[in-house]
Amino acid sequence: MSPTPAGFDPRAFLKTLTEEPGVYRMIGADEQVLYVGKAKNLKRRVSSYFQRTQPSPRIAMMVAQIVRVDVSPTRSEAEALLLENNLIKSLAPRYNILFRDDKSYPYICMSGAAYPRLSYHRGVLLKGARYFGPFPNAGAVRESVHLLQKIFLLRTCEDSVFQNRSRPCLLYQIKRCSAPCVDFISREDYAEEVRLAARFLDGRGSEVIDGLSARMHAASEQLDFETAALCRDQIRALQAVLQRQYVDSRRDEDVDIVAAVEAGGLLCVNIAMVRGGRHLGDRPQFPSGAAGCGPLDGVLAFVEQHYRDHALPTRLVVDVPLEPVRALMAEVGEAACALVAPRSATEKAWMEQARSNATLALQVRMRDAGRVEARLDALRVALDLPDLPRRIECFDISHTMGEATVASCVVCENGAMKHPEYRRYNITGITGGDDFAAMRQVLERRYGKVVAEEGVRPDLILIDGGRGQVSAARQILAEVGLETAAMIGVAKGEGRKPGLESLIFPDGRAPLQLETDDPALHLVQEIRDEAHRFAITGHRARRARSRVGSRLDDIPGVGAARRRSLLATFGGLDGVRGATVEDLCRVDGISSRLAQQIYNALH
Repeated sequence: MSPTPAGFDPRAFLKTLTEEPGVYRMIGADEQVLYVGKAKNLKRRVSSYFQRTQPSPRIAMMVAQIVRVDVSPTRSEAEALLLENNLIKSLAPRYNILFRDDKSYPYICMSGAAYPRLSYHRGVLLKGARYFGPFPNAGAVRESVHLLQKIFLLRTCEDSVFQNRSRPCLLYQIKRCSAPCVDFISREDYAEEVRLAARFLDGRGSEVIDGLSARMHAASEQLDFETAALCRDQIRALQAVLQRQYVDSRRDEDVDIVAAVEAGGLLCVNIAMVRGGRHLGDRPQFPSGAAGCGPLDGVLAFVEQHYRDHALPTRLVVDVPLEPVRALMAEVGEAACALVAPRSATEKAWMEQARSNATLALQVRMRDAGRVEARLDALRVALDLPDLPRRIECFDISHTMGEATVASCVVCENGAMKHPEYRRYNITGITGGDDFAAMRQVLERRYGKVVAEEGVRPDLILIDGGRGQVSAARQILAEVGLETAAMIGVAKGEGRKPGLESLIFPDGRAPLQLETDDPALHLVQEIRDEAHRFAITGHRARRARSRVGSRLDDIPGVGAARRRSLLATFGGLDGVRGATVEDLCRVDGISSRLAQQIYNALH
């Protein structure tokens, strides 16, 4: 067995383990949690760490530090997965490699309606619909949806639009939809097109072409030349799609290609997806906590985390030793999946492309990292700060003549915008247009929590405004206990032209105007512009909500329930305004008399 610290006997411990599913925690000296993992069979999984040889030096190093292993049996694998996720988030184990992707993989969704809708989907997979994917990026999904529209003429409109059409839309005119909304196609014929599209998305393109060929010949024999011509056009379009792929295995197969490249202390794991024999592109990812680990560790961590949420393909191609990956796959999923190294010319081409793209992504990441450090250091020097401003928070106020005032706070950490930490604050209880009062309210709400240790203290605070706003902000920060926080104001220059901004200091120093090509100024402009965009977006949404409500609420007989029904049915105020009196009457609770009143009020 592998060496472990004195006092821990793995043989004796393994005899006590259960074969139930659960979660295990590797504990090191001083109660430090080294690793958290889940297992379908705790005894078999934990035993694999104490074999005579280890799959990688990283695992061997971790095992050498174990002084105790804690296990938590669960009733099912699903419970084990949830517990593992919670423990990793709360304990932040040193040896866990985490793939934190800010966006889920996109899918093509086929709704469960009588006339199914074809759409782009990202997020939780809901019951009642069919999902095809995942796809490596949004572009692959949208291209596929466009092709399916062109070939099978399936609808892509929202249900609220579909249910209220009285005539076909432009997509019907340009031959991208068969207009089921106005019964230009029967339910049976539309269902057949849906079935063919689903088979095509399942990677059975040749079967779809064979079926269309048989239908074309049958129509010709019955002298139904119009139907035969439609089938012929579909066949030609499908063949063109299948032939123009960048890499095509010429077989209907689903393959994932996973390549890992390490350089400059960074690790990139790239997954390329092949569906129905067609290469759909790839997606490079950079895991956290991967310092010092090699390609094998990265691939193992990726396989364990990615295939928790996504089905295994029929074949998985990797460029690392197969046995450790095969052992892990037995724990991850039940589906039959062939694990192989690249052997054929096509597989080698796929792997070479995946490795090349991973190397390119690494080069870009390292170049960007150097650029970020240079920008942060330039800002430190310009503002005479003791350390690099790793965390910068910027505030802006947006309103229209005092209406619907919204304050924004955006966060930049290590030179990158952290979108999940953005916050908007609806400002109330102040005189309209009083930006000083609005800034006071948002800073008190934001940094009152920081002082109470419920938030993170920033290294630098940016205020979009001049000397008045900066002085007010300094006073507010002093009142909440953050008088030592570094802060500057960003005052717009003459004519609000970019590059002419002045940096305002709260201690009375003369304003600083940086050169237009100064990287420090570029960083400040980028953060300030993002705060402005985030604030004005929230302000417009708040203003629109208030105005929509007032326009409908001012109509006698339209209360909150009827207003919600109208907006939901027609997709917003513009839809209600564009509806005819007859269309309005179709909404529950809207009589012909009330429909006429609504129509008159909005026109």
